[in-house]
Amino acid sequence: MGSRRNTELMLLIGAAFPVTLLYALYVVTTGAALSFTTLAVPIGLFAAFAAAHIGVRIFAPGADPAILPIVFVLSGVGITFVTRLAPDSALNQLVFLFVSIALMVATLAVVKNLDMVKRYKYTLGLIGIILLLLPIFIGEDRWGSKLWINLGFITIQPGEFAKICIVLFLAGYLAENRELLSIANHNVMGFKIPRLRLLAPLFVVWGVCLAIVAFERDLGSALLFYTLFLIMLYVATGRISYVIIGVVLLGIGGFGMYQIMAHVRTRFEIWLNPFIDAQNSGYQLVQSLYSLADGGLVGQGIGRGMADRIPVVESDFIFSAIGEECGLLGGAAVLLLFMLFAVRGLTTAARAKSDLAAFSATGLTAAISFQAFLIVGGVTRLIPLTGVTLPFMSQGGSSLLASFIIVALLMRAGDEATGRETELTGTGIMTALGADTTPARGGSPALSSVGTRIFGGRSATGKPLGGSGSIGGSHARPGSRMRRRLLDTPESGVLGRVALAKRLTRTVFFFTALFAVLIGNLTYIQVIMADTYKSMPGNNHTIARQAYVQRGSIITSDGVTLAESIQQEDGTYVRSYPNGNLAAHTVGYYSTRYGSSGVENSMNDTLTGSVDYSSWENALLSLAGVSQPGNSVMLTIDSRIQRAAEQALDGLSGSIVVLDPRTGAVLAKASAPTFDNTDIASVRESGSEGSGEYDRATQALYTPGSTFKVVTLSAALESGQATLDTTYDAPSEIEIGGASITNMHGSSYGSISLRRAFAYSANTAFAQLANDLGADTLVQYARAFGYGQSLGQDFTTTASIMPDPSEMTEWELGWAGAGQPVGQGHTPGPQTTCMQNAVIAAAIANDGIVMNPYVVSQVLSPEGTVVSTTQPRSLGQAVSSTTASQVKEAMLEVVENGTGSATQVSGVQVAGKTGTAEVSNSNVNSTFIGFAPYDTPTVAIAVVVENYNENGVSAASVAGEVLAAALAAQG
Repeated sequence: MGSRRNTELMLLIGAAFPVTLLYALYVVTTGAALSFTTLAVPIGLFAAFAAAHIGVRIFAPGADPAILPIVFVLSGVGITFVTRLAPDSALNQLVFLFVSIALMVATLAVVKNLDMVKRYKYTLGLIGIILLLLPIFIGEDRWGSKLWINLGFITIQPGEFAKICIVLFLAGYLAENRELLSIANHNVMGFKIPRLRLLAPLFVVWGVCLAIVAFERDLGSALLFYTLFLIMLYVATGRISYVIIGVVLLGIGGFGMYQIMAHVRTRFEIWLNPFIDAQNSGYQLVQSLYSLADGGLVGQGIGRGMADRIPVVESDFIFSAIGEECGLLGGAAVLLLFMLFAVRGLTTAARAKSDLAAFSATGLTAAISFQAFLIVGGVTRLIPLTGVTLPFMSQGGSSLLASFIIVALLMRAGDEATGRETELTGTGIMTALGADTTPARGGSPALSSVGTRIFGGRSATGKPLGGSGSIGGSHARPGSRMRRRLLDTPESGVLGRVALAKRLTRTVFFFTALFAVLIGNLTYIQVIMADTYKSMPGNNHTIARQAYVQRGSIITSDGVTLAESIQQEDGTYVRSYPNGNLAAHTVGYYSTRYGSSGVENSMNDTLTGSVDYSSWENALLSLAGVSQPGNSVMLTIDSRIQRAAEQALDGLSGSIVVLDPRTGAVLAKASAPTFDNTDIASVRESGSEGSGEYDRATQALYTPGSTFKVVTLSAALESGQATLDTTYDAPSEIEIGGASITNMHGSSYGSISLRRAFAYSANTAFAQLANDLGADTLVQYARAFGYGQSLGQDFTTTASIMPDPSEMTEWELGWAGAGQPVGQGHTPGPQTTCMQNAVIAAAIANDGIVMNPYVVSQVLSPEGTVVSTTQPRSLGQAVSSTTASQVKEAMLEVVENGTGSATQVSGVQVAGKTGTAEVSNSNVNSTFIGFAPYDTPTVAIAVVVENYNENGVSAASVAGEVLAAALAAQG
C-alpha cells in the first residue's frame, strides 16, 4: 500500500510543475511580477492536494495512485483559465475548489465501504430521480435550459448530484440482478434477446431521459444518464443486445424529439451548419471554431486569445479557450488526461473485490469521462452541443463538488482490496431458489455455483441452503428449465470474474477510441482547417487581430487610391475608401462586423503584411509573427475606364467588362445596380435583394443572344465546315427537328453569305450551320473559349453553361448556334457571364489565344518596391490565327455595315457583334462583344443591358461610349 501512495506523491509533485508554469504564464501576461503572492493559487492548490494525499493515505491507502494527480492537473488548468476568462468569478470558483477537495477527503472518511449501497440503493435511486426532475417544477431557465435551482444565497445544479445517486443505485440494482438480466430467452437473427420483462428498466430510463429533454430542455444530461445506464448494463450482463436495443431506442427518441421539440431541432441544425446563422443561433459554436483555428499547433499563448468573445466561455466552452491559447498540443494533453482517468477508473473496476464495487467504479468513471467527451465533442462540432460542463475545469460549484465526490467514491472502490483472484458473489437469485444447485445436464461443477458461493452449507449471504450444500445435492427439482438456464449462465465464480474483466477491457477500448476521435477531430480543426476558418469573411477574430495592423492600400493602375487604412487615437486602423464606391465589386469591403469581400478578402494575407518575403528582414518578421505594415495591391483596373463604365450603366441594370486582349488584364469591371462599400452596414440592413452586392459581371448567367454566333462562326471556319462566302437560305422562319426557328422581327434574307448572315444576325442561317457542325463540335469550341470553367486567376466567376451534346435535339442545337438556350429536360445552353463574353471577344482580338483574366497587377511593399507581378496566363488556343482573322473581318462588318453601328468611335475602327437575348415574352436583354482598334486591338469589351425593351438603351451604344473613353485613356 505504501508504494502506491509514494507513487501518488511523486506524481503530485511532478504535476505541480505544469500547473504552476501555466499559471505563471498567465500572471506574466497580465503584467504582474512573479512572487509568492501572485502564485498563491497554484501553491495553495498543491498544498490542498498534498493534504488530500495525506487523507488518502489514512482512509484509502490501497486506492489507485494516478487518479489524484490527474485530477490535480485538470483542476489546476481549469482554475487558471477560469481566472483568465472570468476574473470576477475566480475567487468563488477557488473557494468551491478547496471545499470540493475537503469534501472528497470527508467522503472517504465517512464512506468506509461501498456495501452500504446495498441497503440504501432504492433510497439513492429515489433521491437521484427527484434531483433529476426537480428543476422541471422549481427550476430557473437559463440559456434555453431549465437546470438550475436558486436557493437565494446560492444556485445549484441538482443534476450534477443526481448522477452520483443514480450511478450508485444502478450499481446496487445490477449487482443484485445481474444474473437475471443476463438471461436470454429468445434468439433473433443471431442475437440473444432478453425477455420483455427484463427490458423494463431500459424503457424506464429511456422515458425519464425523454422527460428531461422535453421539460428541462437538457439534451446533455439526458444523453449522459442514458449512456451511463447502457455502459453499466453491458458491463454487468455482457449482453450486447441491451446496447443494440438501447441505441435503437435512442434513435427513435432523438428523431421524435427532433420532430416535436424546437430546442432539439435548433441544436441539430446548428451542428449541421452553424455558419448559416453565425450571428445568432450559431454564434457560440462559430466563435468556438474560430478560437480553435486561431490556436493552431502551439496556441496563441495564455491571455492572448479571443475566446472571451464566446458567450459563457468559462463554463460551457472553456475547452475552446484552452485549445486557442495552448494550441493542439495543450488541448490534446487535456484529452489524454481524461483518457487516462477513464483507463485508471476502469482498472479500478477490474480489480474491485465485488461486483458492486466494480459496477460502481465503472459508472463513476463513465460519469466523468463520457461527460468530458460530450462537452468537448460539442464545442469542436463533432456532435451537437449538449451544454454539460467539463469536469474539474468548467466554472460552476455544483460540477466541482459532484466531480470530487465521484473521485472519492472511485478511490474507495479501489481501496477495498483487489478482487482479481476473487470469485464474483451471487446476485440473490439463487438464494430465492433455495438449495436447487443441481448443475445443468452436461454442465461443469464450476458453473453449478452460479448465484451462490457455498461455505459449510451457507450461501455467500450467510443464509442456510436447506441442504448439505454440496454440489449436486438432493434438493434439485427436475423439470425446472428456468433454473437450469440460470445455472448455465457463466456470470459467477472465477468464470464470472474473467467475463467481467473482458467486458471492462472492451470498455477501456471504447473510451480510448472516443478520446482518440476527439483528438483527431481537434487536429482537423486546428491544423487542416485552420487557414480556411481564419480566412472566412465573417471571422471577427481575424479582423480584430488585424485592427492593429496597417493594411496596405488598394490602388488602380493609374495611381488612384481605392482603399487605405487610417490610424485612430487608440492605435487601431480603420479602413477608408477615398473614392467612394468606385470599382466596389472588385475592391470589396472590409468590416469588423461583416467580414470582407473582393480583393480585400482574396488578398487579405498580403494586405495585412502576414506574408511578406520581399526581404530577409521582412521574411524573419513574418515567420516570427511580428506585426508590420501590409503590402499594397495595384490593380489592373484603370480608374478612367472604370468611371466611364459605371457612368454608362447609371440608372440601368447590367454589367460591363473591359479587358486587355493581349494579357487578360481587367481594365474595368462594372455591375449595376452597385453598392456603397463605404457603408456596408446600411447595405446589409436593407437586405440582400436589390442591395447591389451581387456582381453581375462575374456571377450572373445571361442568354448570350447573337453574340454567341462568334463561337458558332469560329467553329465552322476552324473545322472547315464553311467559309465566310458559304451561302445559306435564311427565310424568316425555318423548321428544324420538328419545330420552328425564326429571325428577329420576322426578317427574311433569302440566300445569303455567311459573312452577311453574321452581320445581320440571321438566326435561321446559323441554326442550319449549327446542325451542319453537330453538337459535339459546337460544344467543343465553346469549351475551348472558356465555357464550363470558372474564369479568373485571382477572382472567381460562375462557369458558363453548354449542355451535354448527347442531350441536345436538332431544334435545341439550332437555337444554341444562334445563341438562344431552349433545352428541355436538362440545363439549357448556352448561358454566359459577361466576363465569359469579354474573354471570347479578347480571344478573337488576340489571334485566337484565350487569356485567363486577372485584376491584381502587382504587390508593392510598404517601401514601394515590387514584391510580385502577376504573369499573364493562357487558357489555350481556341482557334488558329487565320480563323481569328476571318472572324475579325466579319465582326468589323457588323459595326461598319450591320447591327452594331451604334458602337462606332470616331477615328477608330471597331469590330464587334450585337445580340438580343429573349429572357421571357416581356423581357429582352441587349448584349454586345467587341474590340478596338481593329488592326492592333488593345481593348476588348462585353456589355449586357437588362430590360432593353423597357429602357431602349442598347448594349452597342453603351459599348461605344466606354470604348471611346478606354481608347482615350490609353492615349
